[in-house]
Amino acid sequence: MLSTIPNSIPSSIPACISDPISDLNPKVVLFSSLLLPPSQTFIKAQGEQLKQFTPYYIGSRLVPGLPLPSERTHVINQGGLAGKLEEYRFKLSGFSPQLSQQIRQIRPAIIHAQFGLSGVLILPLARSLNIPLIVHFRGADATLTEDSARYLSLNHWLYFQRRPALQQQARLFLTVSQFIRQKLLEQGFPGDRVITHYHGVDTTQFCPDPNVPREPVVLFVGRLTAKKGCLDMIQAMAQIQRTKPDIRLVMIGDGPLRERLELAAAQTLKNYQFLGTQSSAVVKDWMNRAQVLMAPSVTSAEGDAEGLPNVVMEAQAMGLPVVATLHAGIPEAVIQGETGFLVPEHDPEGLAAYSLRLLGERSLWEHMSIRGREHMQTHFERATQTRTLERIYASVMDA
Repeated sequence: MLSTIPNSIPSSIPACISDPISDLNPKVVLFSSLLLPPSQTFIKAQGEQLKQFTPYYIGSRLVPGLPLPSERTHVINQGGLAGKLEEYRFKLSGFSPQLSQQIRQIRPAIIHAQFGLSGVLILPLARSLNIPLIVHFRGADATLTEDSARYLSLNHWLYFQRRPALQQQARLFLTVSQFIRQKLLEQGFPGDRVITHYHGVDTTQFCPDPNVPREPVVLFVGRLTAKKGCLDMIQAMAQIQRTKPDIRLVMIGDGPLRERLELAAAQTLKNYQFLGTQSSAVVKDWMNRAQVLMAPSVTSAEGDAEGLPNVVMEAQAMGLPVVATLHAGIPEAVIQGETGFLVPEHDPEGLAAYSLRLLGERSLWEHMSIRGREHMQTHFERATQTRTLERIYASVMDA
C-alpha cells in the first residue's frame, strides 16, 4: 500500500548531500500551467533535490518569476498570437502536437501535476501516452467550492468539468496536509489513492545566523489575499503597539488586497512597512531579524483555505517562533505552546496576546526558537521528504 511508505531516509544516504542529476535517472515531468510564479519556490526546490529522478518542467506558458533550467523546461505558448492559440487549443482539447512530441522525446516515467487545475489539463495527454499521472493538491484547488469557483477562469471551469475523469484515471493524489486529504475524500476522491506528503523545508538553507541581532519586528510573509487574514493581523498589531509602540510590522508579499491593507495600516498603525514581493534571500534575512512570524490565515467566503503554508515551516527552521491560527494544515506543523501559539480564526486579541508574550518573555522565546528548529529538522526536513517522494514515484512505476 502506498500509504505505508516509510517517512524516513535510509541512514546510508546523508540528507545533507545533493547528488548531481544524472541522465541515467528515470525522468519525471513536473507539469504546472504557469512556470513558475515567485510564490511557488517549493516546486523548483523539491524538483532540484531529486537524486534518483531527473525533473523536467513543462507548462502552458512562462511567467515572470523563478528561473528554471532551460534545457529541462518546455512550454506550449512560445509567445505571440500563435502561442496563445496553441495554449487555448491544448486546454480545451487536452492535446497539443508540440507538447506530445516533447514529452515523447523526454520519455518520462511519471507526470507529476502541480495543483489539481494543472492535473486536469495534462490528464488527456498522460492518458494518450500511457504515462502514470500523479496530481498534487495544495490548497485552493481542494477547498474552493464549485459554486464560487467554476467561472473564475477557464482552468477552473475545465477542472470541475473533468474532475470525475481525474478521480478515476489519475494513478495517485498527493496532498500537502491531512486537512487537504480530508477535503479530497469529502469530494469523492478514492481514499486508497490519496496520501499526504509534506514538502518540508531545507534546514540547511533556512538556518539562523546567531550573529545577527533580533529586532522588535513582527513579520508577515505571503500573498495579500483574503485567506491570509491580514486585516485581523493589522488589528492585532494595533493592540500590540498600544503596549509596545516600538514593535514594527514588516509585511512581505503582494496581492489584490494591498491597497486596502495599506489604508487600514495607515489608519491604525504607527510603525509598519510593506515591502512587496521579495527574493527568498530577503525573506530569510527578515526571518533572521524578526522576533515573531504571524500567520493569521482564515477560510475565505468562497471556501478558499491554505494547505500548509511553507512560511510557517521556514520560520521555525530559522528559529523564529510562530503565532498563527488553527487553520487548515497549520496545526500539523506548529506545536501549540512549544514551537508557537495557535488561536482560532479571526481572533486578533489572541494574536496580540501571544505575540506580546513572545516579545516580552525572553526565556519563552528562546525555548520556542530552539524547539521550532528541532521540530523542522526531525519531522519536516526537505531532503528526507524528497527521498520519500522518490519512493512514491518508484512505487507508482512498479504498480
